[in-house]
Amino acid sequence: MRKTLTTIALALIALTAMAQGYVPTQENLAEREDFRNAKLGIFLHWGIYSMFAQGEWYLQNAVPDRMEYAKAADAFYPHRFDARQWVRAIKAAGAKYICFTTRHHDGFSMWDTQQSDYNIVKATPFKRDIVKELADACHEEGIRLHLYYSHIDWMRDDYPMGRTGRNCGKDASKSDWPHYFQFMNAQLTELLTRYGKVGAIWFDGWWDHDQDATPFNWQLDEQYALIHKLQPACLIGNNHHMEPNEGEDIQLFERDLPGENKAGFVDKAAQVSPLPLETCETMNGMWGYKVVDQNYKSTNEIIRMLVNTSGKGANLLLNIGPQPNGQLPALALDRLKHLGEWMSTYGTTLYGSQAGPVKPCEWGATTEKNGTIYAHICPADTAKMPAAITIPMAKKPKAVTHFPSGTKVAYTYKNKLLTIDVPANPTTPDHVIAIKR
Repeated sequence: MRKTLTTIALALIALTAMAQGYVPTQENLAEREDFRNAKLGIFLHWGIYSMFAQGEWYLQNAVPDRMEYAKAADAFYPHRFDARQWVRAIKAAGAKYICFTTRHHDGFSMWDTQQSDYNIVKATPFKRDIVKELADACHEEGIRLHLYYSHIDWMRDDYPMGRTGRNCGKDASKSDWPHYFQFMNAQLTELLTRYGKVGAIWFDGWWDHDQDATPFNWQLDEQYALIHKLQPACLIGNNHHMEPNEGEDIQLFERDLPGENKAGFVDKAAQVSPLPLETCETMNGMWGYKVVDQNYKSTNEIIRMLVNTSGKGANLLLNIGPQPNGQLPALALDRLKHLGEWMSTYGTTLYGSQAGPVKPCEWGATTEKNGTIYAHICPADTAKMPAAITIPMAKKPKAVTHFPSGTKVAYTYKNKLLTIDVPANPTTPDHVIAIKR
């Protein structure tokens, strides 16, 4: 049944795309399904902003002179960077892909781009191509690599001034969108032709011109067509907090579950599309490294976040801000380790699953896979653990058991409602009950 539903879903997506004009390739559709099944990825926000240890928006928030900021590149020497150590720690945590910031809003490129000298090889004493080393490690370890790319540039004058970057010393009179657009596409061509298979391009920055009196034309259709031509399977997502545009293959949600708007990034909750979904969230409070931000979410909190995201049928892209010396913070590594220990047992209830009949609620969420519903009982306050949970079901289940032990669970079935008794001492942070349809 799962295979049949997947085939039907892919066919519907293809038909919808044809009606719109964009026709994804079979490789692209297969990549979408692999992405949908992944459930967990790790976001890595890293650039010269880590040198200031104030987060990735330091240039925008605190530095009045972009040229003074750029001098940090001359001292950027992450001598402890080891791509294989990063990738192996992330893989052991149960993540299936990495999304890396190739170029954030400060305009600094983390690869040996030929389009600008403001990059990791030409502008720093480190002289190593970070993207290449990460790509090589990902390919060796069987982890997909996604590449974040910012549409914004607080450094270059040719990028048309938006609502950010106004206090960095840019000259708005030198705006030249055609030149900047050509620059971006040349960089994207490098990223998609030099480093092997790229699972996705993760765009950010559309919102920088969302207050323009005249709607800004990002020429996304042309840019998306270039990406799909260079790598037909490569997925495109855009962090614009709106319904997907034609040519986008995945729908992104920042700091929110799909369909919610607690973060306040949109005027109203964005409509959830049939595309594969992803929610990105920080492990502590910031995206880029901030030395005073040690408020890391506990492993239990991360597990609940992952369960709730899966319960919405989405992936969780969990962020880490690497240190300026090239290491992942010790607390981040600790969370990855303990998350991996949990995923080694419970990951099978998430990987390849779809949203179950009960979406995230006070007691937890449900996922479904191969005819089995997994009830994840994980209230934020364990003192409020329910005595029982209720799940709508058209038919009486064939079996209800604790996962992974397989021992039977007491339940009642009446009026198409399954009521399950929660044990007095449930497994925490997530007590899982398997319900066979």
